[in-house]
Parts: sequence; structure tokens; C-alpha cells
Amino acid sequence: MKTSKERKETPVFSGVLQYFPDAINAVARQSWAGNEKHNPGEPLHWSREKSSDHMDCAIRHMMTPDEIDPETGGTHLVAAAWRVLAALQLQCEAGESGAKRVVRRGF
Repeated sequence: MKTSKERKETPVFSGVLQYFPDAINAVARQSWAGNEKHNPGEPLHWSREKSSDHMDCAIRHMMTPDEIDPETGGTHLVAAAWRVLAALQLQCEAGESGAKRVVRRGF
């Protein structure tokens, strides 16, 4: 269990949500649209087993950031943001600090 001091050092509302409300809304809409694309008719959820190449997808979306993805209706920049958040979530779950970078490939 985290201490009060530790909880205050993670200002989710004032340090993220208040900074980026429109961007967070766009990513939330992307989650819904992606769920409709990949899991039509199912409750909103992240089907982690369907795609794990988040960084490749993020970069592909970044190549045309202002274009609209006709399948989701959002820009490719929004899709890239979702993919980067997915990669970061998996990194956090693996116990890797956001402050350090673990090199996974041998090149």
C-alpha cells in the first residue's frame, strides 16, 4: 500500500487529466472505435492477444498523423497515442520503470 506522500507524487488529475483533457477524450473515443472494429458487439475491452506490435503500429500511424482513419474516424495521431499508451502499459506491467529503457533486441 502506498503512503500518502507517494500517492501525492502521482497527480493523475492535476498532472495529466487537467493538462490534456481533449487528448484524453480523443484516445477514449479511439478505444471505443477500436473495440467496435476488432470486437463488434462486445463490451469495451482491450483484446491484448489480437495485436502486440504497438510501436510498429504507432510509427506507421505517425507517418500520416493528420489523416483520418476511415475505419475509426479518428486521426492517425490519435491511433498512435493509443498504441504508445498500450506499449507503456505493458512496460509498466512488466515492472520496468518509465525512467529507464530496457533494450530488448540484440542490435
